[in-house]
Order: sequence, then structure tokens, then C-alpha cells
Amino acid sequence: MSHANAALTPRARLRLAKLIVEEHWPVATAAKMFMVSPPTARKWATRFRAEGPAGMADRSSRPSTMPTRTPPAVVKQIVAARWRRRLGPAQIAGELGMPASTVHAVLVRCRINRLARLDRVTGEPIRRYEHPHPGSLIHVDVTKFGRIPDGGGHRFVGRQQGMK
Repeated sequence: MSHANAALTPRARLRLAKLIVEEHWPVATAAKMFMVSPPTARKWATRFRAEGPAGMADRSSRPSTMPTRTPPAVVKQIVAARWRRRLGPAQIAGELGMPASTVHAVLVRCRINRLARLDRVTGEPIRRYEHPHPGSLIHVDVTKFGRIPDGGGHRFVGRQQGMK
């Protein structure tokens, strides 16, 4: 889905590309009409020629690879040290010879950055209020009030009538 400040929505991209490809408008003229740069208009026209209307959809901007991401083997070592010995990021980083900020980022990604969220005995994350379906747990707080006469208190029946 396009963000609010996007120059072109998928529908507008399709109209722009059709003007350039099918109706043979000059790229600069079509770009000016849609208030985008000529390279942007050319990009959408090229994509339309290659992929058709399906190519006008939004694509993910997430990088396909992350070469500097912590390797899975190191992540396992960090998680194991956290669960077995309950060490902090600085201590784990010292043992593994890596920055504490990297260790902390891995712990956050694995959702074990807070020791308070881990059970002291088992070392596993604490999960409270787990029930098979909504409504299986009902929590009711009860407070005893003073004597309230039948029919309600003084807000509804007045001060004189509320006192007996």
C-alpha cells in the first residue's frame, strides 16, 4: 500500500505507463502531467512493458540480503548463554569477543532482553494468563461499600432520604 506522501499510487502508475507505452506520449510530457521526474516515469513505463499491469503494484523495500547480520550460529551461542547462565549483554559480548550493542540487538530480536521475563528456575520466558480461548479467564475485583439503601444512594434519592 502506498504511503500518504507517495507521488503515484498503483492506479496512477498504470495510467502514466499506459500514456507513455500505448498512447506514445513523450516521457517528459507525461512525467510533467503526473508531477514526477522523467526517470521515474521511464521506470514505470519500462516495468509496464516487462510485467504489464501487475508490475505497477507496490514492492517491498526490504533488502534482499543483510551481509552484516549476526550469523545464526552466533545467535544460538548468545541465546544459550542468556538462558543457561543469565548473563547480561556486556558479559556475553566479552566472552564471544563482539560488541555489547550487537549482543543486545540479538537479545531484543529474540525477545529475551529482560531477565525479569525469564523464569529463574527453568530459564524459559514466563507466559502468564495463557488460556485456550478468549473468555476462559474472568477476573473480577470486588469492593465492599458502606450501607447503600434500597433504591440507590443519595445521588439518586437525595441526602435526606439516603440517611436512615
